Amino acid sequence: MSLSDSPLDAADQAALDELLDLRQSIDNVDAALVHLLAERFRFTQKVGELKAVHGLPASDPDRERQQTKRLRDLAESAKLDPAFAEKWFNFVVAEVIHHHEAIRGS
Repeated sequence: MSLSDSPLDAADQAALDELLDLRQSIDNVDAALVHLLAERFRFTQKVGELKAVHGLPASDPDRERQQTKRLRDLAESAKLDPAFAEKWFNFVVAEVIHHHEAIRGS
């Protein structure tokens, strides 16, 4: 049984309406994140192609360290857990490196 299946008083209905509004906002942010990630990967695809053409390694540990620090600082100023931001970044970087290695191998 969902919240909308039972009779609600005015306060509960207001809370349910707010919940639905918040969920719609979350859905909008999720959609924006997907589009931003797609754009990011279009850029990293071009980086991978340049690296492959010029014989550069798929990974750049110095750049990754600089970016990790920068993103942790940004997260902190945005009141987002810096450890979470770093985990997200590490996940994305691992995928990018995987793509760069695939480009180099093709």
